[in-house]
Amino acid sequence: MKTSYGWLYQKKLHALILGGILAVIVFVVGSLFGGFIIRRDTVIFPLYIAINIFSFLFCWLSLSLLVAKYPLYKIIVVLGLLLLVAVSEYFMDIPNNPVTIPLLMLFWMGVSYLILPAFFKKYKFIIFVVYGAVITYYLIFRSSPNYAEAYRPVVSNFLIISISMMVILWAYEQWKWLITLRAAKANAELALLKNQINPHFFFNTLNNLYGLAVEKSDETPAMILKLSDMMRYTIYDGKVDFVPLANEIAYMEDYIELHKIRYKRKVEITFKKDLSYSHEIAPLLFIVPLENAFKHGVESLAENAFVDIEINTTATKIFLQIKNNFEASGKENEGIGIDNLKKRLALIYPEKHVLEISNTSEIFKLNLSIEVT
Repeated sequence: MKTSYGWLYQKKLHALILGGILAVIVFVVGSLFGGFIIRRDTVIFPLYIAINIFSFLFCWLSLSLLVAKYPLYKIIVVLGLLLLVAVSEYFMDIPNNPVTIPLLMLFWMGVSYLILPAFFKKYKFIIFVVYGAVITYYLIFRSSPNYAEAYRPVVSNFLIISISMMVILWAYEQWKWLITLRAAKANAELALLKNQINPHFFFNTLNNLYGLAVEKSDETPAMILKLSDMMRYTIYDGKVDFVPLANEIAYMEDYIELHKIRYKRKVEITFKKDLSYSHEIAPLLFIVPLENAFKHGVESLAENAFVDIEINTTATKIFLQIKNNFEASGKENEGIGIDNLKKRLALIYPEKHVLEISNTSEIFKLNLSIEVT
């Protein structure tokens, strides 16, 4: 670790030294040919000192950062173009100076290539067309008698506009990258949430299956078949973004049948469905509150346990209601499943869902409405 820190320190020190040397050169050349340093007679002395010190420090820091990131020869080439612009303006102070505008365009293209090489390569055709149009306009009208008054300001404006367009295009690229990054992050979070849900259920179900196998129950084959159907749905349909609502309901019914086989006591389970409209929904969504009802409700009661499920559809929405009772000695715990459900709803249906949970009088009730069109 000491060696690593020492190397990093040496690299930063090297960049600061070279950046300082380049900053001095830029200021000296700028003061001689480009009027880079503000003249003392234009502002009061303290302001004159402050502005120039700030300008030098900013130049030093910027060049040091560039030296730390990019090869030195590339920086020298780009700064050389700017030096040529300053020298040509100083020694060729004529109305139709033939080199300043081309050199200035080469400088900005060099800056773009140096700082944003991937962006430059992607949009090099557009960059060459835009700057080519500017240089063509300049070459056509630079020999005109009134070039300095009529055409040079237009060329300067075109150059400023083209540079601004490149900046806007780069900002748009960054915005697109940010949106893509957020989408990828959301997809990764959804995949993680699905993985948290499914293994939890199958782990419990395999434990139940083991118990039946030990007891040599005749219901073991039926339970294996139901579990196989559910695993098939999870593996294949669980990977897609949306599935028909009827498929999600069939999955829930298989889950209920598994629990009917498992429980030795009577559990009152009602499932009402009104599928007047055929909608699609994110897979493995409704199983979460249903599993929560069994885990924290039915399993906490020795008798008189019930679970009521109701699903309705309208032209634009899907409604789910799940109600169950639980042990009076303790308040029902929503568990990690409900927390994951909230996160998935926020990712898949932002501003398009309403989730209400009430937990009173030994009754846990969950109401969920989802806007699907």
